[in-house]
Amino acid sequence: MYTILVVAHVLVSLALIILVLVQHGKGADAGAAFGSGASGTVFGSRGSANFLTRLTAWLAAAFFALSLALAYFVTGRHAASGSVVDGIPAAADTGAPEIKQIELPPATAPAGDAPAAGTEPQVPAAPAAAAPAAEAAPEPAKPQVP
Repeated sequence: MYTILVVAHVLVSLALIILVLVQHGKGADAGAAFGSGASGTVFGSRGSANFLTRLTAWLAAAFFALSLALAYFVTGRHAASGSVVDGIPAAADTGAPEIKQIELPPATAPAGDAPAAGTEPQVPAAPAAAAPAAEAAPEPAKPQVP
């Protein structure tokens, strides 16, 4: 059943592609008014456009229905399984070696220029800079009223 649906889906999609490529655009109708030969076709001057539009709509509906049917069949087969993680064997079954914990000695500070514990490091104070003098702003000019 799945194979039949896939073949039908491919055939409907190819027919839909061909049908869309065969159709004339909106601008192609202007040439028919000057006798371009469109009125001498099998369907008449407007008959083919109406027929092709309806056939395109039916093929699009069939394509949509086949897509939904294929999605239903694909998800219906695997719906019984819970999760992908459920299929992974437990870590004890793999035969992986155990990881042993190693105790390290406590870390010690290197001897040298490091300050002794509990003492404040001597940091030189920054030189005091004089604050810049505030410049007197000129008074705004008063508007003169005539």
